[in-house]
Formats: sequence, C-alpha cells, structure tokens
Amino acid sequence: MLDWSQRFQIIKGTASGQVYLHEEWGKVVIHRDIKSSNVLLDDEMNPRLGDFDLAMLFDHGTCDAPTSRLAPEMIKSGMASTSTDI
Repeated sequence: MLDWSQRFQIIKGTASGQVYLHEEWGKVVIHRDIKSSNVLLDDEMNPRLGDFDLAMLFDHGTCDAPTSRLAPEMIKSGMASTSTDI
C-alpha cells in the first residue's frame, strides 16, 4: 500500500515526464494513452511512462493533428494536442 507522500511523488514524477515529452525533448511527443497502467515504477518508486503505441511526434509549434481515435477530451476539436494528454 502506498502512502500519500509516495503517491504524490509518483504524480509529480509523471507530470515531470509529460513536461519533458511536451516541451523539452527535440520533438513534441503526445502520448495519447496516459493512465495508471502505463505508469511504470522502478525499484525506488520513480515513475516512467510506458506503452507509446498511440504516441504521435511533432515539431515544436506544430502539434495539433486530426486523429481517428478520439478520447473524450478530443471529441469537440477532433485534434490531438499536448492539452489532450493531461
């Protein structure tokens, strides 16, 4: 069982990973399938995002694209973006 401190560290680490993928890497990576089963924990309980099957790569500044697999947050626009990853 995880205590709240551990859970908070996992949440912060996962969010930090998203910031890296969205803003800091050479390309913009939109994961499109972030959920608890895709957050992997190492032996020190550090989170890592996994399962990039649905991920999309874009150049910075051009990260909106039409998609045929719509998550509920994309139904209105029909576009994948870093906002739909959160």
